[in-house]
Amino acid sequence: MNTRLTSVLASVTFGLAILSGLAFLGTGVTHMLDDGAVCVETGFWANARLASDGLPVAKGVEAAGSVTRLCQNGPSVGQRAADLGGELPWLLFGALALLLFSRLLTTVLRQGPFTGAVAGRLSALGWFVAVGTPVAGLVVGWSQSWLVDSMAPVVGSGPTVSGPMVLVLAGLAGVILGKIMREGVRMREDLEGTI
Repeated sequence: MNTRLTSVLASVTFGLAILSGLAFLGTGVTHMLDDGAVCVETGFWANARLASDGLPVAKGVEAAGSVTRLCQNGPSVGQRAADLGGELPWLLFGALALLLFSRLLTTVLRQGPFTGAVAGRLSALGWFVAVGTPVAGLVVGWSQSWLVDSMAPVVGSGPTVSGPMVLVLAGLAGVILGKIMREGVRMREDLEGTI
């Protein structure tokens, strides 16, 4: 096992987790203090064109020529928070996943790769990725859906799940590998006890 490479990787992932956490906080604070317009993309009217009488949009909302981009000048606090819902869940998810991965690598360095603690950390990371991916995607989808509905109430499109859902498979693979490792550790301990 290359401990120097693992040590560097653990440090880099911890640093990236801290940077992602700071980006999460910074984005949240600066966006809530911003007084600019809030814009959202929608595919509901993707093939529509602006008619002379306009579209049924809320007061202060501007629609782009292709009607896929809506912008609210002077948004409410709820609209600004819903706009943040499109960015913050993935930043938080990334920061926490990197932190869990860094802890996994640190445990590998301290105790070795084939221990019960490493198997537990791998399973925890797997569960976090498997469950956190659809949760973050649902929060993003619901936030964007609510934001579109607040600007153009006629749309009526329901919340969607967005993001890379293939990560669920990666998370489940981590859970399975963690269980396999745990069984391997148990079998090794049983074997050492009989010798």
